[in-house]
Amino acid sequence: MVRETLLPGALTAARRAADLQVLAGGSVDVVVVGGGVTGAGVAVDAAARGLSVALFERADLASGTSRWSSKLVHGGLRYLAHGEIGLARESARERAVLMGATAPHLVRPLPFLVPDVAGRDVTALAGAGGRLGDAVRRSVPGGRGSLPNTRRVSAAEVARATPAVRPGRGGVVFWDGQLADDARLVVALARTAAALGARVVTGAAVTGVDGGVVSVTPSDGAGFTLRAGAVVNAAGVWAQRLAPGVRLVPSRGSHLVVRASVLGDPTAALTVPLPGSRSRYVFALPQPGGLVYLGLTDEPVSGPVPDEDPVPSEAEVAQLLGTVNRVLAEPLTRDDVVGSYAGLRPLVLPASAGTGPGDATADLSRKHLLSWDGEVLTVVGGKLTTYRAMAEQSVDAVVARLGRGARRSVTPRLPLVGAAPRAALARVAAPGRLVARYGTEAPAVAALGAEPLVEGRPETVGELRFAVRAEGARTVGDLLDRRTRIGLVPADRERAVAAAEAVLGE
Repeated sequence: MVRETLLPGALTAARRAADLQVLAGGSVDVVVVGGGVTGAGVAVDAAARGLSVALFERADLASGTSRWSSKLVHGGLRYLAHGEIGLARESARERAVLMGATAPHLVRPLPFLVPDVAGRDVTALAGAGGRLGDAVRRSVPGGRGSLPNTRRVSAAEVARATPAVRPGRGGVVFWDGQLADDARLVVALARTAAALGARVVTGAAVTGVDGGVVSVTPSDGAGFTLRAGAVVNAAGVWAQRLAPGVRLVPSRGSHLVVRASVLGDPTAALTVPLPGSRSRYVFALPQPGGLVYLGLTDEPVSGPVPDEDPVPSEAEVAQLLGTVNRVLAEPLTRDDVVGSYAGLRPLVLPASAGTGPGDATADLSRKHLLSWDGEVLTVVGGKLTTYRAMAEQSVDAVVARLGRGARRSVTPRLPLVGAAPRAALARVAAPGRLVARYGTEAPAVAALGAEPLVEGRPETVGELRFAVRAEGARTVGDLLDRRTRIGLVPADRERAVAAAEAVLGE
């Protein structure tokens, strides 16, 4: 039996209770609000610099936007199309950090295929953009050699990589990074922060900040206050609850889930331009476990941001299917869709803009914002790929404000729990699927049970047990929707509920 106390940064029920007891009425250098990728990244960076840190998340790790991405660690080709060379270089640099140091086990190279049946003008543009992206990649530390170069491919190669595409013509392939799971990245960050001494508490909402006094309300106990030298507001699309002066334009990005078999089990991401656009594409992204995600939309969202998860609109479903069907031999239908998901991007409205967001969220810059309001530093915007750079800049600002803590971040070279060089990962004695999700901790997961949760799906009972004993999972939703992603297919989720309840009961 695996002892979770031997695992670095294990988030156990006992640890959560002890952290709440210590924090009530106490004080820390930094309180982080939000347990998504940005907040968890800030907690890692601050703790690694010697600051005392408490992270509070009102629900669960990766319960918001961070788990609804396309699962890509991308080099910013779209930024190049908009002339934002600086953003593209930042993305390429951060991709190299993730692939080479931070989480090599979670990120793999993924080919993106643009078929000639979409139009030779389309593939010519994709080839030029890909070669420019290659040049940007080679210009950043660690980028040279991290991915193959853009190239043309034959009709036979198109048929092998994307069998569902109309046959007879070639295409262009460029390369980018793909996460095994975006929620797993957040969990690894949170545990790394905990291993460095941060107190990571889920199910606890920050309800107010008055001067340096932070009010916290746990979901299962009495509210309390603590003092903080600085508060980092990393609540994403909900950041305005603590920083009403920040101007956000939420944008919904939606994906559909289909079985990989209906597309011939592709090995490359099929890439189809959105009609009328030179910089937006719909991707059919193959996933481990026999699924493909179709995305991505970019729809402005008005009104208050709800706590509930967003859902794709009928128009988005039609747009995604209609776009990818332009190049398929056998069109997908709605009957092929076995699941869907949507997330809200916290895009920042520039100060120079007017009073309204307009209707072009796809053209808003993905630059992030750092803004102080008293003791509260709000960090919002940006992309999952650049979370570490956002965290570093945030902690730089906190260190300057507090006058303590190391002045230089160590996170460009800091491996997360489970990370190791690729040669070492290849020697881990555990199934390859588990190594790609848990890295060097895969044997500990395998030892907790190899029986599948659902027939025909790869998730195991051992993964649920590990999630409860080491990763802070407390509910069925934590287990099925975040620690594993079986919940992306509702029919499979329904069949897995009993097993999740049994593991929680253990």
